[in-house]
Amino acid sequence: MKLRWSRRGVLRAGAAAGVGLLGSRSAAALGAPAVHTRRAQGQRPLVISSANGLEACNRAMEMLEAGEDTLDSVIAGVNIVELDPEDTSVGYGGLPNEAGVVQLDSSVMHGPTRNGGAVACIEGIKTPSKVARLVMERTDHVLLVGRGAQEFARMHGDEIETLLTDGARLRWLEWKENLSDRDDWFPPSSGVGDFPEDDDFTSFYREHGTINCNAVAANGDISGVTTTSGLAWKIPGRVGDSPILGAGLYLDNDVGACGSTGRGEANLLDCCSFLAVEFMRQGKHPQDACLEVMRRVEHKTVDPRLLREDGTPNFSVNFYALNKKGEFGGANFRPSRFAVNDGSGSRHVDSAYLYER
Repeated sequence: MKLRWSRRGVLRAGAAAGVGLLGSRSAAALGAPAVHTRRAQGQRPLVISSANGLEACNRAMEMLEAGEDTLDSVIAGVNIVELDPEDTSVGYGGLPNEAGVVQLDSSVMHGPTRNGGAVACIEGIKTPSKVARLVMERTDHVLLVGRGAQEFARMHGDEIETLLTDGARLRWLEWKENLSDRDDWFPPSSGVGDFPEDDDFTSFYREHGTINCNAVAANGDISGVTTTSGLAWKIPGRVGDSPILGAGLYLDNDVGACGSTGRGEANLLDCCSFLAVEFMRQGKHPQDACLEVMRRVEHKTVDPRLLREDGTPNFSVNFYALNKKGEFGGANFRPSRFAVNDGSGSRHVDSAYLYER
């Protein structure tokens, strides 16, 4: 297989060679130990979410304490964010694709019934998480996409609405006016396995945004939801990790749950949420499970566009996990936070991470 390397790729190769038989560019291998936050002790009920989910955690906890179902609770929580036009990463007000159209993705999983549902590239529906639940409950399918998902939602009473707010439209126009090389299209390559020449990933980077919310009830039942408008200015039809069970969300009612935000392509290549739950099944604390997943993603990242000069990943991907005991944890490549509510109000806590900066 022929590989074409940029200057960054050469530097990355040198860093990888330095770790020798370890076969990984993990922080420990590069001389900087992974940073572990204090491991959370078990407490139920418990709700965790991405950092933009403080209100979502509050709402979900209120419902759990009132005896409501775990999936009802987390969906009601993320609906707050989906309906917020000021949050440009989810639902109404989400940033559009490169054609100026808002396409949304969502997935849900319900531990007690061991079932799940999802929608992808759905347009005109402010709360795709509710449609994902309908897919789970009212069909023999797991995933509906595009026009079919929209028609399914309309059949069940959803109103088709315009989701592109003035603020999101103006940001899209600014991007169009300064398009240049900041899109997802590559020039022709000379062969399979070639990487595009691009020494400046900062010009390529664009906003990702999502909310994941997972909960475990007092009786140990678990549910989760992930919902997003996806990568800003994406190629129409692009689907990230959020609606893919095993990637943007996965849970097992006997073990725990994991969800993700950030660069979906990195998650999809390893089905990371499934992997985190399997690590928890082996007995790992949720925080340690998330760190192991981060190391897997790091090891698989070889595209020079996605690496810093020191050979470490140049993007963000977050994982959030809890187990049946009510223990929780999160991880990213670099310092990050997520939201937690253990019954004493929502707060931000630090994720574990591999690199100081």
